Amino acid sequence: MMSDAPFSEKPPAGGTVDFGYTQVATTEKAGMVRAVFDSVAPKYDVMNDLMSLGLHRVWKKAFLNAIAPRPSETLLDLAAGTGDISMAAKKMGAKRVISTDINEAMLTVGRDRALNAGMVLDYMVVDAERIPLPDRSVEKVSIAFGLRNCTDKDAVLAEARRVLRPGGRFFCLEFSKLAVTALEKPYELWSFEVLPRLGQRVAGDADSYQYLAESIRMMPDQETLAGMMRGAGLEQVSYRNLSGGIVAIHSGWRL
Repeated sequence: MMSDAPFSEKPPAGGTVDFGYTQVATTEKAGMVRAVFDSVAPKYDVMNDLMSLGLHRVWKKAFLNAIAPRPSETLLDLAAGTGDISMAAKKMGAKRVISTDINEAMLTVGRDRALNAGMVLDYMVVDAERIPLPDRSVEKVSIAFGLRNCTDKDAVLAEARRVLRPGGRFFCLEFSKLAVTALEKPYELWSFEVLPRLGQRVAGDADSYQYLAESIRMMPDQETLAGMMRGAGLEQVSYRNLSGGIVAIHSGWRL
């Protein structure tokens, strides 16, 4: 499941980058993504259940089991959104969880959820391409369904490695390339016909969910992402497909 050739998806300075199927100026993507998640934040958790038919809960459980939070460790959760991974990791025994997202609206929803559950985490508005933490400061870094929205994915991976202590591990849960041909047509129909209509009906926003469907298709596949992780200096990189490759869990070590 591994390829030897490194791969770089770093966007050229002053060039363009994908925003779904549209090419936009590299400097504009972060703001456009932020606007999408400002819009979807209030209904994000409801829509996650509808969009994935509840499967996102199964995927996140598998992801958390892979992370295996421990009482001696700090977990940096990038693109934490409304806090599913952050809160569950704390419940599973992580010593400290730093829940971060570039979008303050999403992070606020996550903070309020945690407070309502009687849980206090550390929160930071953070661009995953520029993490304001010292080198070698955390044991584990996670990012779930957030890497595809980042402008410079190579920078995110390099930053994740930088803040990991030697012996630390990076984990990524992300939509990937289907490995089951029979699922392709139903998946395409669901993504581009059903999801935007659900978004319009439930959240009053079809365009944002159209972008989310397109962003999934633009995400590097399993082997490509594994190569990018190696290119960032992570070692013993591996991945595991879930639900026929609809999503995959990638991991790599800083040794």
